Amino acid sequence: MENTHNIIKYDFAFKLKSIYFNEDYIPSNSTRTTTNFANLARGESRQENLRNTINMINNRFNTLANWDNPDNDRYSVELEIVSVDIDIDGSGTTFPSIEILKTHIIDHKTGKRIEGIVGNNFSSYVRDYDFSVLLLEHNKGKDRFSIPDNFGQLHGNIFKHFVNSESYKKHFSKPPVICLSVSDNKTYQRTGNHHPILGFEYQPNESSLTEQYFKKMGLQVRYFMPLNSVAPLAFFFFGDLLDDYTNLELISTISTMETFQKIYRPEIYNCNSVAGACYKPSLKNQDHSLTKIVYNREERSQLAIEQGKFAEKHFIKPHQSALEQWSANFNL
Repeated sequence: MENTHNIIKYDFAFKLKSIYFNEDYIPSNSTRTTTNFANLARGESRQENLRNTINMINNRFNTLANWDNPDNDRYSVELEIVSVDIDIDGSGTTFPSIEILKTHIIDHKTGKRIEGIVGNNFSSYVRDYDFSVLLLEHNKGKDRFSIPDNFGQLHGNIFKHFVNSESYKKHFSKPPVICLSVSDNKTYQRTGNHHPILGFEYQPNESSLTEQYFKKMGLQVRYFMPLNSVAPLAFFFFGDLLDDYTNLELISTISTMETFQKIYRPEIYNCNSVAGACYKPSLKNQDHSLTKIVYNREERSQLAIEQGKFAEKHFIKPHQSALEQWSANFNL
């Protein structure tokens, strides 16, 4: 690693491993504890949490996939948690870089197991570092909020490198789609565009920091509110979201990620009123219902800082010079 030329040319190795999300799921040691699925699998209520979450996903899927489905029970969804470790120097020592979800659709009428969408949830220690360490330190003691130079560039390049790697192409047939909550400090306007599965499209009044961060990952974003949803979801994707994926693939993402949002952001996604033509989400909204699924949101925020510091100590600082040179010279 002493030769600068070799550092720039070096092709990071990605190692993938997976585990299924079911009522017996136990998070691996390298999984971020703030990740949606890992957060549910902790504490006394863990098994009930997991069972209820899976039931919610399956019920939502069948509600949306309602053709040739008279009893509303034709399909179920299996979730595969894919952990991506990165070896940056060929030593065999890895760092947990990315964690995503892969959906699989079980058609109980035909007996087929149909490939769903990869991405969905998106978990990253380096993103924790960027938002919970780097961004906070950059703005400490300042009167005006600002973004550090090259904010998100390293993270974005690692992600793009992974999606274009042989490891990704070997395991997945289509590019990823990541589905997140809308921002509670933006206003969204409903457009006249309507998709049979994704529903009405919304457009934000301005770009968010999350949008800008994901743009550095090569992803564009569109906002849609599916049938019987109460708020739009943010869909981050490559290519053409509406043409590149089948109806069942899109439904697998909606049912999975809307369920997680109902649990984690009930003020927005389990609200008792539906988003109108002009919509401003609020985490202070009291008119919402709670699911029976237990989690600790305050603890989740504290853990994000701990996870960011973990990334700083074990990944960013030890390899800073190599990472900066690799990222500065990165191109696909």
